[in-house]
Amino acid sequence: MSTYFAICPRGLEEHLLEELRGVGGEDLRTTHGGVFFTGDWSVCYRANLESRLATRILWHIVKGPYQKEEDIYRLAVRQLWPNHFDVTRTMRVVTTAIKCPLKSLDFVTLRVKDAVCDRFREDRGDRPNIETRNPDVSIHVFLSENECTLYLDTSGQPLWQRGFRKASVDAPLKENLAAGILKITGWQPGTPLVDPMCGSGTFLLEAVQMALDRAPGLDRGFAFEMLRNFEAMNWANIRQAAEARVKPAEPMDIRGYDIDDKAVRATRRNLQEAGFGNVVTVDQGDLLETQPLTDHGILVTNPPYGERIGEQDELAAFYPELGSALKKHWAGWNCFFFTADLRLPKLVGLKPSRKTPLFNGPLECRLFEIRMVAGSNRKV
Repeated sequence: MSTYFAICPRGLEEHLLEELRGVGGEDLRTTHGGVFFTGDWSVCYRANLESRLATRILWHIVKGPYQKEEDIYRLAVRQLWPNHFDVTRTMRVVTTAIKCPLKSLDFVTLRVKDAVCDRFREDRGDRPNIETRNPDVSIHVFLSENECTLYLDTSGQPLWQRGFRKASVDAPLKENLAAGILKITGWQPGTPLVDPMCGSGTFLLEAVQMALDRAPGLDRGFAFEMLRNFEAMNWANIRQAAEARVKPAEPMDIRGYDIDDKAVRATRRNLQEAGFGNVVTVDQGDLLETQPLTDHGILVTNPPYGERIGEQDELAAFYPELGSALKKHWAGWNCFFFTADLRLPKLVGLKPSRKTPLFNGPLECRLFEIRMVAGSNRKV
């Protein structure tokens, strides 16, 4: 049994814990921005392959106290790195910290890199090459006020990179955050789903994968394949089992609209590239004019935040029109708006039944749920 730390967008920790329990994780414990868990390598492989919410899965190597940089060097140089990966693998060191008293994290990164290379030289007579952009192996250093934890990354590229979104538009939502938002909405396959401002189609792509029970990591590789203890046959069986679960892609009541033709083309291309071109309907349309084709369902969207002053004014004018459109067309629907603009409910003129704090990177946001009760719509 090994210990791991799964990183996720802040606000999704409890949902990630349930997901990790579902792939066999034990001793689960949440903290800000992630979940600690234990398991064998099958659990680690499944977490990387099947987690929709995690950003990466880190394998815990060692934890120890420190007061200065040399304490961290000594902790790192004692670890048997050549037992974990081959000297021919490229590597990098990534350092993050909370309340760390040391002056330079860059210097900590350098000392850990020196420690790993010194250990290789002593044990193997050679050292691995450093590659900062796309290494085979990443060592993660986490510093609290007085403790240093060293991890090996088992994911490689962040897990929100599903391996198939080719076309993008401005400010796309990361896939794991979109998947988490869909979980919070309570959407279930078979329920009508509409994203009326679909951008490059992230909500739609995640919803289709959920509906098909398609593991999000089936189209990509992982860093654990580069480690010395990689269990190739075990991994092949896990992948095969995940592929066997995937349901056939058939048309679903999942729809996307966007006023921008470029976004519509990007979404259609992304769906086509992923093999879902015939599953989702995507059309050009203005949210204020769009009407649902059923009397109930889930509307979920990520409207513009208005980061510049002129945009703020445009949004202040747009929101009351949005409120009117929701009352006019969307009675019976549960509507979810993910935004950093906390003025939205007040200016829309509709009271949210739930406000869920979430972070889009460092940006604090809210997922507002507005229930449009059937029978209460009126002509506006």
